[in-house]
Amino acid sequence: MLNSNFRKILIPAFLLAAAVAGCGDGDKNAGTGNPGDPLTPPTVTLVTPPDGSTLVCPNTAVITATFSKDMNPATINSPATTFTLTGPSGPVAGTVNYVFATRIATFTPSTLPLGPPNASFTATVSTAAKDNFGNALAISKVWTFTVSPPCAVPGGVALGGACGYGVLAGATVTNTGATHIVNGDLGLSPGSSVVGFQDPPANTYVGTGTHTAGLGLVSGTIHITDTPPSPNDAQTAQTALTTAYNDLAGRTAPAPTTIAGDLTGLTLAPGIYKSTSTLGITGTVTLDGQGNANAVWIFQIASGLTTGSGSNVKLINSASAHNIFWQVGSSAALGTTSVFNGSILSLASITLATGATMNGRALARTAGAVTLDTNMVTVPACP
Repeated sequence: MLNSNFRKILIPAFLLAAAVAGCGDGDKNAGTGNPGDPLTPPTVTLVTPPDGSTLVCPNTAVITATFSKDMNPATINSPATTFTLTGPSGPVAGTVNYVFATRIATFTPSTLPLGPPNASFTATVSTAAKDNFGNALAISKVWTFTVSPPCAVPGGVALGGACGYGVLAGATVTNTGATHIVNGDLGLSPGSSVVGFQDPPANTYVGTGTHTAGLGLVSGTIHITDTPPSPNDAQTAQTALTTAYNDLAGRTAPAPTTIAGDLTGLTLAPGIYKSTSTLGITGTVTLDGQGNANAVWIFQIASGLTTGSGSNVKLINSASAHNIFWQVGSSAALGTTSVFNGSILSLASITLATGATMNGRALARTAGAVTLDTNMVTVPACP
């Protein structure tokens, strides 16, 4: 009788344990409908230009599709024909590149500009696109946009009194390690405390604020709450920074090109690029000057800018760091050992992680702090 009762208890308990163990098995759990479910068909969650866009610059159009799941690159990349573009004259020749880390596929036309003006284009990601489990899109993703006449290269940006600064902050400047600011000044206003730079005579200080010694070096002058009429004073530089920031944020001509998510894998011609949210760079984005040393790039970023460890803003064909401007609506953070080109004009704080290299300027407005850690900041020559 005891053995019979024991079996009655033991057998249901064993079956329950087996069922619980099965719940933790990914294969047993397939078909639940979650986005990460192996059996859930992938979807396209974001496209650029947005569906229905008008007046898209035909010489700077960025045509991308972002997927909900990790996709099989072999079903998307060239010479695959799953991501296509069609215009008034039929199919548009181009190449397709899927970046696994970001789940973004980019269609790059072979010939720019797209045209003629006011022409409509249709982009399609077909059901031949499959995820790593072999699941295809349930339905093709189709969107349209209309191009404008070719957009002119944007004009330059006057940084005024902020131009000679490699680092400018409003609240604090804090450095760890052997940071070196080359060919420029460091400034703080209206804050009054700089931390982590060597005492005189290694560095030259002006102003009424205080500093705490560290290993940092500045080839120019460290300005701590110095006010006019001091030459190149930090207060005047902050005023100039605000003017330049507002100029960048307000640029509407040529028409901005819509960008979103992660810029990794893109090659961008000179122009204005606008993000309505945060923007990231986890790998390499290439800025192509097309042989024009005066070519200008303006990035209008509504929220934060974040670059990943080892990421790279790469310049080719005469592109110059002096003519690249990143207007950031909140804070910016550059990842460890990343390489960044251009000047960041930030409404809030800027952080350079350990070993990040910047060819440009870290300019944070009056509420912002700049945090450094063993960085090289090389300031481009002012015009």
